[in-house]
Amino acid sequence: MALDSGRRRLAAILAADVAGYSRLMSDDEPATVQSLQDARAVFRDRIDAHGGHLVDMSGDSVLATFASVVEAVRCAVEVQDRLKTDNQSLPERRRMQFRIGVNLGDVIEQADGTVYGDGVNVAARLEALAEPGGVTISGMAWEAVRGKIEAGFDFTGEHVVKNMPSPVRAYRVTGPGASADAAIRAAPDAAKAGVSVFDRPAIAVLPFSNMSADREQEFFADGLTEDIITALAAWRSFPVIARNSTFAYKGQSPDIRLVGKELGARYVLEGSVRRIADRLRITAQLIDAGNGHHLWAERFDRQVEDIFALQDEITRRIAAIVAPEVERAEQKRLVSRDPSSLAAWEHYQRGVALLDKFSKKGNADAREMFTRAIALDANYALAYTGLAESHNRDLMLEYSDNREESAAGAFDAAKKAVGLDPTDSEAHDMLAVAHLWPNHYEAAVEEAEHAVGLNPSNARALAILAVALDALGRHDEAIERFEQSLQINPRDPRSHIYVTSLARAHLAARRYQDAVKIARKTISQRPDYPHSHYILASALGQLGQLEEARTELAECERLQPGYLARRARWQPYRDPAENEHLHAGVRAAQAENKDKARA
Repeated sequence: MALDSGRRRLAAILAADVAGYSRLMSDDEPATVQSLQDARAVFRDRIDAHGGHLVDMSGDSVLATFASVVEAVRCAVEVQDRLKTDNQSLPERRRMQFRIGVNLGDVIEQADGTVYGDGVNVAARLEALAEPGGVTISGMAWEAVRGKIEAGFDFTGEHVVKNMPSPVRAYRVTGPGASADAAIRAAPDAAKAGVSVFDRPAIAVLPFSNMSADREQEFFADGLTEDIITALAAWRSFPVIARNSTFAYKGQSPDIRLVGKELGARYVLEGSVRRIADRLRITAQLIDAGNGHHLWAERFDRQVEDIFALQDEITRRIAAIVAPEVERAEQKRLVSRDPSSLAAWEHYQRGVALLDKFSKKGNADAREMFTRAIALDANYALAYTGLAESHNRDLMLEYSDNREESAAGAFDAAKKAVGLDPTDSEAHDMLAVAHLWPNHYEAAVEEAEHAVGLNPSNARALAILAVALDALGRHDEAIERFEQSLQINPRDPRSHIYVTSLARAHLAARRYQDAVKIARKTISQRPDYPHSHYILASALGQLGQLEEARTELAECERLQPGYLARRARWQPYRDPAENEHLHAGVRAAQAENKDKARA
């Protein structure tokens, strides 16, 4: 029978599968089969209780339809709650966790109850976006359930998914909670009141204006806007207003403060595109919608060769710069606030600002902020990412009194962050760093590559990937990744660390003049970072410029007494010969100094 002969109807579709099913089966097949049967019983019970129809339960998957999307979401939440309770008695490795997606869409239903269509496909894609033990719903489903169920929702952005012509707008169900319920119930009136429905400041990207006489550039401007929305959504620290809301302003010149009130966004990104012959000029500006002040603006002038490659490049650049700028603006807002009044997200932002002081006290204070955030929300992945970063900074900047304890703290916190939010790029890049301390370089490369895949605009992830590649002796690849990182976000407050690591990669590749030039550039921008002076001293030593090398070593000791003795034990490379070479120039300068002292 042809598919189009079935009955077409609107339905709520629930799709689910088991996270890590193959591993569970490999570990203990009989126990996994029993757990799956128990879980299926829970699904059957809840689907029936909420008036749903079980369509399929083959393998580790579940597919069901409901006449009401409210009942479908309630069913999904109750299933996860029941499964979580059932898992309590099992070891963590043996726990069976489902990912559930819920969509409201058109389906074609056959006589036997089988359903087909885009509505089903979108539900399956949402299931893949969901966290283990979590529920993710579509924008259509959110519109139907907001204010009608006791749950909170976290907008995760518009996701480009396989075989779907348009991005899928997704919301993560965050569970019951008074503050979240209040936000959702207030949503219909939020625009009038000028209040965001999100628990964190949101950003809206207005359609970029086509300033060219050529109307064909309209497609490029719209495509660039859509790509920026998608790229910004990969940053998990703030929500991004959906395309269908911001494109309502296309062709207008609205008051940005009014846009912020209407969309519930604190920040607005706008821009323009102008093409003359084979030259393209793109401007972008980030605006505080509360007061209309510009926070950042930049102009990009490019030669048009490959238009799609150009669109990708500009998208990454803008997303890589705008996301941290929003965070920095929020951090300034929080400086004068009493810490006892801060929410978990605000504690996290305060902690990030303290990290960027690059001081021992700042690091300790940052760790306290992240710990407070976790106390307020034990499932807040970004807080664990910040905690991992604080331990990593202690190790990198020689602040730690117990390196083994700091390395273990970094790994545990990063692992927890990844477990809470497997789609968070920053969690994976922190886990990559944690793998570097015990010299697990291949694992570090794998995690860093995964982080870049999740968010190509994450400059830190690119830099960490470069460090891991350099440690394996793949210096040219490392240099390329460092340069990409610095190109997409030269404003990163950690850039002096990345540039110093780039100098070290050139040193390892025996390009001493390049290492000297890059290290000196870093020192001119951040003279209080002793590691830059050390790399410069080693490169100068290799060039025979021993007097200058000794001057740099003296500066290391002035900045951090005892630094040279600690750094002499540093072995960042897998190959012992590479580690010996790293210190050879320094030792040459120190040896000549000793010879002069004896003479």
